[in-house]
Amino acid sequence: MGLNDSAWGKLFEKYDILGEIEQRGHFVVTADQIKEFREPRLMTKFDHKVNLPEIFYKNKLSILPLTRGSYIISSFSAYENFPEPNNNIQRVSIPSHIQSLIPQFIVSEAIALNCAYACGILQDFLEDEELIPTVSGRMSSGAFNFSIDTAYGDKEISVLNSQIEIDAAYEGINYLSLFEAKKELSDDFLVRQLYYPFRTWYKKISKPVKSVFLTFSNGTFSLYQYCFEDPYNYNSLKLVKQKSYVIEAKICLADIENILDKVIEIKEPQISFPQADNMSRIINLAELLYEKPMTRNEITERYAFDARQTNYYTDAGRYLGLIDKISNKNGIVFKLSDKGNHFMQLPYKERQLALASQILAHKPFKEVLKIHLRTGEMPNRNTIINIMKRSNLYNIRADSTYFRRASTIMCWVNWILGIIDSE
Repeated sequence: MGLNDSAWGKLFEKYDILGEIEQRGHFVVTADQIKEFREPRLMTKFDHKVNLPEIFYKNKLSILPLTRGSYIISSFSAYENFPEPNNNIQRVSIPSHIQSLIPQFIVSEAIALNCAYACGILQDFLEDEELIPTVSGRMSSGAFNFSIDTAYGDKEISVLNSQIEIDAAYEGINYLSLFEAKKELSDDFLVRQLYYPFRTWYKKISKPVKSVFLTFSNGTFSLYQYCFEDPYNYNSLKLVKQKSYVIEAKICLADIENILDKVIEIKEPQISFPQADNMSRIINLAELLYEKPMTRNEITERYAFDARQTNYYTDAGRYLGLIDKISNKNGIVFKLSDKGNHFMQLPYKERQLALASQILAHKPFKEVLKIHLRTGEMPNRNTIINIMKRSNLYNIRADSTYFRRASTIMCWVNWILGIIDSE
């Protein structure tokens, strides 16, 4: 059990929070009450549903700030799932006179936003002229009311001078566009991160306000523009458009065929065969570890993973030779291997090809990709399982395990095919 789980469990017990919610539909908790058990800033930041403490998750609860010192807990519909990114990725380049923006060293959301601005991504996506960066950072929300869906029906919420944070804002001739930016890839996001800034600025200016979520990982910017169809309803969020952009040169089929011809097959490592379908999340985890080593709990708390996913994805990184698992005074720590550090410093195209080569050095992935390129389609699961059984995989015995792990092979091979430019 994590520190937040333990602290919230004690808080719920002391103040009978579940009983209060059942009776009144909500519970207002103060920062002073939270501080009895743990620092409020650590106890109230849950950017993704999977980060919620166990007692919240089990009882389908969420928490939202009301003021700088109080929060409301109820069965809010507080999160929204990201749609699948558009596969039609547009290539962009950094202006030739800019030397301080290097794609493989974009280590913060602020630098990612500056890079997107310099490359013309924001100008293209926002469809506005004469964009100027304006407000950003922490500020007061002012006062506003809104309705939100709960298990008890619509609930009216009043916010007064809650702290909000805007990662960036760009004002053009026609719009003010407010940005929330993340380096971590995830399945969902907290709508509050868009809604509170939107409501803060909605009445302050005469121009329409656009709400934009930007994620950056592995040289790719994915932008999602949302609107609130009813400005006074938290759950009226609607996706307006989505577009992805990538920096650097294109990868062609010949690049992948060249790897298949030249890659040297390696002996399977004595590490659990991967059960981690999303290669982009593995790369994103490596990017986070490039900043600093992390414990299992730190990865689970920082990233949009539960504890089991943390095990799956760190094992997948170890299987590929990108991540090392070490023991020190803090317990088990994960860090990038020498190879992982080398990969993270490569330019976009070279990094993608190096990762593809690392995957295809393992027999089952290589054989499946060969069949796909020869036949034009993914082999069926039984064919993949037969290839796996001939590949001396470590510690897989049950047919049910082969069946589950075959999904990883299909997903990683599809990732390799997906980095090929279609033009």
